[in-house]
Amino acid sequence: MNTFNSVDEIISEVNQRWKNYVSVGRVEVFVEFITTLVSANECFALLRIPGLLRLCQSLETLALTKLGDHIPHPLSAQDIAILTRQINTLISAASCLNIPIKEKRTETSSVTSSQNWLKPRSVWLIFDTAQQNHPKALQNQLEFFGFRTEIIDCNANVLPSNIPLAVIFNKEIFTPEYFLFISNIRKNCPASHLIYVGVSSEIKLIVELLRAGIDKIIFQDEESYGVLDSILNLVQITQADKSKVLIVEDSRVAVEMINRALIPQNIETFSINNPVNLIKALDEFKPDLVLMDMHMPGFNGLEATRALRQFSAYNSIPVVYLSGESDIGMQVEALRLGGDQFLTKPFNPVLLTAIVKTKIGRYREIQRSTQIDGLTGLINHSSAKSKLEQIVNSAKNTDYFSVVMLDIDHFKSINDLYGHPVGDEVIRELAWLLKGRLRGTDIIGRYGGEEFLVILPDTGLEQAKSIMDRIRSNYAELVHSHTEGEFYTSFSAGIAAYPTYINSKLLIEAADKALLNAKHYGRNRIEIATQN
Repeated sequence: MNTFNSVDEIISEVNQRWKNYVSVGRVEVFVEFITTLVSANECFALLRIPGLLRLCQSLETLALTKLGDHIPHPLSAQDIAILTRQINTLISAASCLNIPIKEKRTETSSVTSSQNWLKPRSVWLIFDTAQQNHPKALQNQLEFFGFRTEIIDCNANVLPSNIPLAVIFNKEIFTPEYFLFISNIRKNCPASHLIYVGVSSEIKLIVELLRAGIDKIIFQDEESYGVLDSILNLVQITQADKSKVLIVEDSRVAVEMINRALIPQNIETFSINNPVNLIKALDEFKPDLVLMDMHMPGFNGLEATRALRQFSAYNSIPVVYLSGESDIGMQVEALRLGGDQFLTKPFNPVLLTAIVKTKIGRYREIQRSTQIDGLTGLINHSSAKSKLEQIVNSAKNTDYFSVVMLDIDHFKSINDLYGHPVGDEVIRELAWLLKGRLRGTDIIGRYGGEEFLVILPDTGLEQAKSIMDRIRSNYAELVHSHTEGEFYTSFSAGIAAYPTYINSKLLIEAADKALLNAKHYGRNRIEIATQN
């Protein structure tokens, strides 16, 4: 993926690539335009901007229909006009926001409602007028967690001028006019996330809502926690690790062609020309996908794939076959014996790139599902430690960041007095608050039980203490409910910083010791680790 710093840069690059093609009309420049669209789609997916993603995917699909041996280049004036209109639609949709890819924290920034967030924090609530109690309660909840809300009647003719992060809909009676109303919201808010709350599991209704432009359906049994989870997830920006592809191919020409297609997309490659070295290369390079030639000396790609599937560590890694083999029976056999895709040589570089990225994306999603804490949606203990270790290992001499260990005070008493379901809700609400108050690029993990680990990049000790102290104060004001009434609770935290502590083990130990000091000094407080 190209390195972009903002949505503006993504759109500018797409537009420039298209202008280059219109100027010269060569097919290789058209391929460059399409590969830029692939990168743009990846960025919009990471940034969770469904409207722009949908428009860009539609543009990519249209462009791909104009790429083939039977289609002459330059394209006709009619085709160029059609694609230009699509590009102008994308540019217009993106003009309402300039979201940076990475959020910086300055020394003067603080966690307040006026903070310049990575994304707009406004949310529209569009409900029936008869449902005022429901949207009002949701409004109060969202505002506590750092969002600006506006309640809008579903029959309103005039909408606010601002572009919201999300629009939440709820209505019990559906009419053609209402679906048209949703479509108009989708058209006017292309970068917003549209959520429908309280829907039954009737598939026909779900299809109609998705057709109208809804991005996320929250079913009736998910409603109590699904809304806030969905909104908070929108402001968590996924940092994409560089993809790695192992090429098992004995033709140097084929390897060079693959590298030409993948390396400009920020995909790291490593090649071996003999499958005998396959397991060693997998162990050392740790790829996300294997491109496997079918016919090589010693044994073929099918046999190599069957062999690697015997290793539990590589049982699910995607394998894409590359071969001049056109026999359908052989292709089916290759897939049956452990492959994931079959591409015939000579391959289309755009198709190769799309397949590689799609397969890696799904592979990583499966891996991520094992790294997520089911209660909070945060990364789990092992993933949090792994993230910290990665950050430490890649840190430069001039880098600095803070690590926070925090723990809910008297949590055992909460479970004993009110029961474990209430205790789970207390943990979940702290997770929500952390996601709502911290940057999308800060790392938050559930470390175990009622304990959390937070990593704050580009943040020194005093600033980290100020940020966490404000969150601590907010959490102490949060009302928790149970069957017989309400109660309040608090958390304590300890903070350690890099490079004062130079590895992940020392950072966690120092932050944990500072947390114990906070508990010792009376709880509901933040302590900074000090070296003896």
